[in-house]
Amino acid sequence: MTDTIISTKAAKQLTWETMANDLQLSPVWLASACLGMNSAKPDQAAAITDYLDLDSDVAKALEEYPVKHWDQTVPTDPLIYRFYEITGVYGETLKQVIQEKFGDGIMSAIDFSMAVNKIEDPKGDRVEVVMNGKFLPYKSW
Repeated sequence: MTDTIISTKAAKQLTWETMANDLQLSPVWLASACLGMNSAKPDQAAAITDYLDLDSDVAKALEEYPVKHWDQTVPTDPLIYRFYEITGVYGETLKQVIQEKFGDGIMSAIDFSMAVNKIEDPKGDRVEVVMNGKFLPYKSW
């Protein structure tokens, strides 16, 4: 599924942002689902595959509940583990979305700032983590 979607996306010269805008979805969620890290509802899966002219087998695969697995040493502190989980589930998604917007490179962890905000919510307070890092393009020589 992922290989088919990624190759079709490239062949059609689409970005996650364009696809998401056209499909009225979040680009981060869309990329994550297409990379196999989230499942799509049947109507979302149909919309994605119709948009890309892909068959119903790809739609069914998009609907499958993913096995979120990556091979790394797992931290045991619950809060740190959640950041590890976020990276495991959304890391490849963030890499693709960031590189589509900026080019081939990385976000600096040296020229970097982060803020943690508490957002009060009657359904349970929310944690907001804002990361801000300078984009560092890879150089050719």
